[in-house]
Amino acid sequence: MSVLKRPHSVLPGFGLALGYTLLYLTLIVLIPLSAAFIKTFSLTWESFWHTVTAPRVLASLRLSFGASLLAAAINAVFGLIVAWVLVRYRFPGRRLVDAVVDLPFALPTAVAGIALSAIYATSGWLGGPLESLGIKVAYTPLGVLMALIFVGLPFIVRTIQPVLEDMEHEFEEAARSLGATSWQVFSRVIFPTVLPALLTGFTLAFARGLGEYGSVIFIAGNMPMVSEITPLIIVTKLEQFDYAGATAVAVVMLLGSFALLFAVNALQWWMRHRRGEERS
Repeated sequence: MSVLKRPHSVLPGFGLALGYTLLYLTLIVLIPLSAAFIKTFSLTWESFWHTVTAPRVLASLRLSFGASLLAAAINAVFGLIVAWVLVRYRFPGRRLVDAVVDLPFALPTAVAGIALSAIYATSGWLGGPLESLGIKVAYTPLGVLMALIFVGLPFIVRTIQPVLEDMEHEFEEAARSLGATSWQVFSRVIFPTVLPALLTGFTLAFARGLGEYGSVIFIAGNMPMVSEITPLIIVTKLEQFDYAGATAVAVVMLLGSFALLFAVNALQWWMRHRRGEERS
């Protein structure tokens, strides 16, 4: 009588692996975030409200959240196009284009900021011609937007690309055989398939843009009430030894990010639930 043996697992069992996972997340994520909240609780409600509603802080929050959302939305459109071209077409230099997409990942953020400032400054290759047209990029909110678009593009492309590669062409061919136009194939077959990945990439790009510092401060100009981002406000308060004020601003950013991420995840869950109901 043969005895069935459980296959040997390279990784530990579920209980031990879950314990390692929770311990690692606690040490790396939960404890640092808890420290920020605990430090903020040292402020009175009046001090906290006075800190986070200061005109300079509110202006930086509007710029950081607004520019991050707009940059992620722009990247969602053009990132989908880039991913489509890389997956569906073969052309000379395709591997080079594919490697260029990852450049913002590997490039130090300070180097990216200096490069963008040099290009979009008044004496730069693009800054001079644009300024002659009445468009000033460097040291304006538009410069912040350009920097966030630069750092966020890879998140969109790399989340959509695997989905497009795994997509079955038979569904598109079936839709075309039934008389569907190219737009109908895209809107009813392709786009619903890539939408969850697109939302994931959008969320990652937004989160990266919201916390971006190195590539922004050089091109932003850091003018209070105009082009000053919230991470710079936090750094300034830390340099002034106002640790409680810095954590208060950081907590507001954290809560805002959590709210948006929760909304995106809820939308993804609703879409999956609705698709499951339609299939059933």
